[in-house]
Amino acid sequence: MSRLKLARFEQNRQSPNVIESGKELFTTIKGKWRETYFKNDRPIVLELACGKGEYTVGLARHYKENNFIGVDRKGDRIARGSQQALDEGLDNVAFLRVDILQLGDFFEPGEVDEIWITFPDPQPRQKKEKKRLTYPRFLELYRQILKENGVLHLKTDNTEFFEYSLETLPASGFTDLTHTHDLYASELNLIHLGIKTKYEELFTEKGFSIKYLQCKNKKATV
Repeated sequence: MSRLKLARFEQNRQSPNVIESGKELFTTIKGKWRETYFKNDRPIVLELACGKGEYTVGLARHYKENNFIGVDRKGDRIARGSQQALDEGLDNVAFLRVDILQLGDFFEPGEVDEIWITFPDPQPRQKKEKKRLTYPRFLELYRQILKENGVLHLKTDNTEFFEYSLETLPASGFTDLTHTHDLYASELNLIHLGIKTKYEELFTEKGFSIKYLQCKNKKATV
């Protein structure tokens, strides 16, 4: 392991805005994010597979009235977003270092108000379908932690993955789906505030159109 990675792992260990294995909050935070970490009752927004946290930090700058949590299992990536948030004094930001399939261990049902999925690995090979972040088992997990009518956003450059998601989301119970195959030419462009991840910048420079959708978590009525 490189010295740089080791340094970033140590940075995470010392960073107050990183929740990871070995820290007390890692085992006690479920259902208590507002009370214990953020110390307010504001909405909670997740960025899944957040990488370096560009969206987590970018959204937190614009929406000081919300709490933002970047989720990723790669500690060296999280360290960069964590440090940026600390440098900017953003107290409405946290990072959770876990696999996305562990979300149910860290959030109570309905604890999350909004989810962003930005440029995930599209897993284009058919045998990798179960790893796509809009595969039904993931969507079921999102629905559990999202509140009633909580919003899910997805941005990607990959047309095949986007079309796949347009099918799996409604089939899994998400409603009010709005989408565009060319975000920058759409009125929906205002929603993303011009925030771009590294991958988004690369894709747009190569001429790829950015696909975007949003939908709501409609709970089943008894």
